Amino acid sequence: MAEILKIQDLRVHFKDAAPDRFAVDGLSLSIGEGEIVGLVGESGSGKTVTAMSVSGLLPRKKAEFSGSITLDGNEIFSCTDGEMLRILGADLGIVFQEPMTSMNPVMRIGPQVEECLRLHTKLSKAERKARALEALAQVDLEDPEGVYRKYPHELSGGMLQRVMIAAAIISKPKLLLADEPTTALDVTIQAEILALLKRLNREHGTAILLISHNLHVVRKLCTRVAVMQRGKLVEDRPVEDIFRDPRHEYTKKLLAAIPTRDRRLV
Repeated sequence: MAEILKIQDLRVHFKDAAPDRFAVDGLSLSIGEGEIVGLVGESGSGKTVTAMSVSGLLPRKKAEFSGSITLDGNEIFSCTDGEMLRILGADLGIVFQEPMTSMNPVMRIGPQVEECLRLHTKLSKAERKARALEALAQVDLEDPEGVYRKYPHELSGGMLQRVMIAAAIISKPKLLLADEPTTALDVTIQAEILALLKRLNREHGTAILLISHNLHVVRKLCTRVAVMQRGKLVEDRPVEDIFRDPRHEYTKKLLAAIPTRDRRLV
């Protein structure tokens, strides 16, 4: 299985933090073609900083990096801003946690879904629209033409998350980075989004890095789980092995905190 993403000995230190405090501390992780990997841990464990490092969205003026991140053969830390923009448009798609805050409220849905194509292809306006309608249909939105013409505030949270996924997959990226993509959704819509991501992975072979604190979500979607604690990777194994026989004490504590019918979080 060819590697799409390879992270080697990643260290991220914010310049306003204590000298010995690393947000990510020596992380090594790889994702192969078509794999779905969950990156889990409590708030502050370093999973979102890892995701922002992979996507090039972590401001280099605020943080110091060491190690390497290679995405489909491109070394992220050595890329110029222009090269990073091309990678984000072609090889990496991103789905954020809050679609409403990630979208331009005064721009219609269609142009926002098309933006990647406008920046990175020479397709005509009509061709871009056709691709956008196709992407909106792929994420199971009824009436793609109607959604194309709407503004973000006219759609529900679940519909907006589907729009974000459509925008992320329109260029057929090799890796989809999904940062807590179901957190703000109710349980029914959450299940639909997870089924959608799994179908896109199966039909198009898109690798997925899922950032989540929700182990129920991870178990439903992922084939492998990487567990982070205080910036370090403490366990990286197949999903069912993690749930059946966790090895690290921190992983055991995460699993023990999952609400059940007899034990609910208050």
